[in-house]
Amino acid sequence: MAPEITAAPAIEAHAMAKHVRVSPQKARLVLDMIRGQRAETALGILRFTPKRVAKDIEKVLRSAIANAERKADDAGESLDVDHLFVARCFANEGSRWKRLRPAPMGRAFRYQKRTAHIVVGVAEHSMGVEQRAAAAAAEAASNKGVKGAVKKARAAITGQPNRGSKKQPAKTQSKPDSKKTK
Repeated sequence: MAPEITAAPAIEAHAMAKHVRVSPQKARLVLDMIRGQRAETALGILRFTPKRVAKDIEKVLRSAIANAERKADDAGESLDVDHLFVARCFANEGSRWKRLRPAPMGRAFRYQKRTAHIVVGVAEHSMGVEQRAAAAAAEAASNKGVKGAVKKARAAITGQPNRGSKKQPAKTQSKPDSKKTK
C-alpha cells in the first residue's frame, strides 16, 4: 500500500500589539486598507500611509510574517513569503487612561486617552499550499527511487543479497543421538 500524500495545511500566523496609544477607530481606518492584500503590498501601503498608527501596524505585520516563517521552519516545511496575504486584521479597545484637565472656578474636567489592541493575521495563499504539496510529492517520489537504487548498488558491490530479501535459514547438521540407536 503506497503512502498517501495529503495536501499540506495552509500556514497561518498572527501577531498582536497591546495597549498601543491610539484610538481603535483611527487604527481601523488603516487596517481596512490592508485587509485581504498580499503581505508585500500591505507593507508598501503602510509605508506610504500618512497616519501615525501605520508605523505600529507595519511593525505588527512584520512580526506576523516572521511568526509564519518560524512556524513553517518548526514544521519542517518551506514557505514562500510572496504567497502570504493578510487574512485578518482588527483593532479592539484597550484600557483607557483617565485624566483630568483643569477647568474654570477650581473645577476639573475628565477625559480619556484611548488605547487599542491591534491584531494582524497572515495566511498562505491556496496556490502556495498547492505548490508546496506538489514539491513534497515530487521529492518523495524521487527519494523512493533513489533508496531502491542505493540498495541494489550496495548489494552488487558487497556481493550480498538485499537486506529486504528473505534469506533461507542455514541448515545445521544434528548429531545422531546415541540413545536412539538401540
